[in-house]
Amino acid sequence: MHDLTPEQPTMKWRRFDSGWMISLFGTAIGAGILFLPINAGAGGLWPLLIVTVLIGPMTYFAHRALARMVCVSRRPGDDITVVVRDFFGEGAGKLVTVLYFAAIYPIVLIYGIGITNTVDSLLVNQLGLASPPRWLLSFVLIAVLMLVMVAGQKVMIAVTEWLVYPLILILFAVTLYLIPSWKFDAALLAVPAAPELAMSVWMVIPVLVFAFNHSPAISQFSLAMKREYGAIAPDKASQILKRTTMLLVIFAMGFVWSSVLSLGPAGLDAAREANLPVLSYVANVMDNPFISYLGPAVAITAIASSFFGHYLGAAEGLAGIVRGFFDREGRIGNRTLTIAIAGFMFLTTWAAAIANPSILSLIESLAGPVIAAVLYLMPMYAIRKVPALEQYRGRISNVFVTIAGIVAVGGILISFFR
Repeated sequence: MHDLTPEQPTMKWRRFDSGWMISLFGTAIGAGILFLPINAGAGGLWPLLIVTVLIGPMTYFAHRALARMVCVSRRPGDDITVVVRDFFGEGAGKLVTVLYFAAIYPIVLIYGIGITNTVDSLLVNQLGLASPPRWLLSFVLIAVLMLVMVAGQKVMIAVTEWLVYPLILILFAVTLYLIPSWKFDAALLAVPAAPELAMSVWMVIPVLVFAFNHSPAISQFSLAMKREYGAIAPDKASQILKRTTMLLVIFAMGFVWSSVLSLGPAGLDAAREANLPVLSYVANVMDNPFISYLGPAVAITAIASSFFGHYLGAAEGLAGIVRGFFDREGRIGNRTLTIAIAGFMFLTTWAAAIANPSILSLIESLAGPVIAAVLYLMPMYAIRKVPALEQYRGRISNVFVTIAGIVAVGGILISFFR
């Protein structure tokens, strides 16, 4: 832990903070952002306007609460899977660890599907090549992503930072580029009846939660804050999370609005049917070399940068399950467990990429609601019940986060009965 001297302002922004802000941004910007316009624009502009207002506070308050859980723990080196067992007891802690893994693991599968579809679309539509065997293409792509992870955390962080900075610039460039093709047609501008408006907003909330989610990195982020800032770690974490959220809202929602206005309802429906990120679909329908190649490049870069953070979270959760349920004595060495988890993650992600289920269905019915339970509801319950978090009780933001979490979890019920 670094001592804070009187000459060093406690909350002064540092390069260390910028690095974490970019890492959190990179964890969030992935398949969710690229698929979000398809769902967000389905109900027209009015539901999109509502969720644009909601997403900033939702994202910031929820991630801040999760970070506080780790920051206030008296055990300085323990991740979220250990912290929840300390807070809730062995039985409840195991359940939360399973939910934590279940919230992140499907996203790793989604990225395996997404990057395979995106590269296949690039080869066929932009490069004019024959579609390679899906089993081979997915094997190569997922193996490359896994090699970066195997190379070590320093290599992973360096690759992520190298990807994210250009990604921010390219997202902004694409947002501006699509402006001349905006279409304010009647279907988008129509004001839906109140029940339809509520249903449209409800349907997009799980995808919204997924798209702005950077909870897989919050555990390691919070531990880094404790090591670097000690007693002021919760305040410093809040400062970084606030700036991360601002960055996400500006660049991600700007991209969403530009994509929705450019494609219109018909284009959004076609992108959903093709099971493609919106930029890959735009590249296929726009006769312009710039967007034809830049669109898939953004999609591939975003998916790759986000894959790494989610892999770390999923591996952390799976290791917690193994240690908590099957190996409490620690008979399995850390290296052996890491290799076994890597093998499991590779094989199952490869199998999902070959099967190619609907990405949006996975997000709507599984990833979004489970993430909401872990990210939104579990920290609120902890604030209510855990003495170490007592100082954060009685705030209106807690009520807001709880309601948002219930709405997102309820999205799974809609998907079952549609």
